[in-house]
Amino acid sequence: MDFELSRKVKALSPYLFAELEKIVKQKRKEGADLISLSIGDPDLPPPKVVVDTLKEEVAKPENHGYSSSEGEYEFRLAVSKWYKRRFNVDLDPDREVVTLIGSKEGLCNIAKAFLNEGDRVLLPDPAYPVYANGCTILNGGAPVYFPLLEENGFLPDFEGVPVKGAKMMFINYPNNPTGATISLEKLRELVEFAIENKIILCYDNAYSEISFGDYMAPSVLQIDEAREVAVEFHSCSKTFSMAGSRIGFAVGNEKLVAGLKKVKAQVDSGPPKYIQLAAAKALEMYAEENPPSFVREVCQTYYRRIKILVDELNSMGLRCQMPKATFYVWTKCGTNSIYFVKKMLEVDVVATPGIGFGSQGEGYIRFSATCHEKRIKEACERLKKIFS
Repeated sequence: MDFELSRKVKALSPYLFAELEKIVKQKRKEGADLISLSIGDPDLPPPKVVVDTLKEEVAKPENHGYSSSEGEYEFRLAVSKWYKRRFNVDLDPDREVVTLIGSKEGLCNIAKAFLNEGDRVLLPDPAYPVYANGCTILNGGAPVYFPLLEENGFLPDFEGVPVKGAKMMFINYPNNPTGATISLEKLRELVEFAIENKIILCYDNAYSEISFGDYMAPSVLQIDEAREVAVEFHSCSKTFSMAGSRIGFAVGNEKLVAGLKKVKAQVDSGPPKYIQLAAAKALEMYAEENPPSFVREVCQTYYRRIKILVDELNSMGLRCQMPKATFYVWTKCGTNSIYFVKKMLEVDVVATPGIGFGSQGEGYIRFSATCHEKRIKEACERLKKIFS
């Protein structure tokens, strides 16, 4: 029997990595020692308090029932207290906070809550592909792209972009894939732009705590007017190395949060209670010091790894800069990005071609510093063979 995919699924962008994935799969089958600098999956362990709390809470029978789709009050309260300590932003845990099964879920469901068929959505290019596919196309929206160009510091440029009538916009800083950061002043301009054009501003702040030196990423909610139009998304995946636990949160405009809650009430029952309680303990570490020692150590580890990558890649003629945040290195490759990644696979190193993040990503490669320093050094030694 033949089953036809829906029009929305057919409209999804083609999976550009299919051929690369086939090569990777075959190499692994042959026993190749591949070094992956591709996926942004933290390899560091979560903090001890998370593991200890999980062990304690998972043993309690009452923690194995359904949670509510908006999340446990204890977790939402911890989120509101974290915002006060980290950003000096006050949030009502009942009206302005909702628990997520990872931030990806929230990003897709906020679109489901507010988009109608054909509504136009402003999307950065390059960007996390979920904004276009999972958030926009699968919810019947029409993508409208604005470029993030190197000469502009990979910040939004709306010149020549048909923004009139757009209903929603996705913004992400610290940025995946470029590693770019944004100032509070520039964020204020984006908020004013959203208010002027009556656009829902979805601000993905998943990498806010992975930063280096004196840089600390802002929250869009530090701008008072943002509460008129904005909802901000966070994840515990990067900050606390809890990617597999699937726990995050969204905060902001009361009506936007309420719409997200309404969708979630129909499609999920919230993360497990014991995971929410463990994540709450992680957020509470900020009560002792801001940022806590665990987060500082994680950032120091990523910084060392990225420094190795940046120095080695520049020595090979692959132009890149030290990012102020994230664990990504966005590198000019000087050629077709898929072709270059195929060349890397010849020496058993995996990275992500920039074209996979949008047309403006062509000519770039994204490296992820989510493996041990020794493996990164070994990967760089292998890459040198391409240029010899």
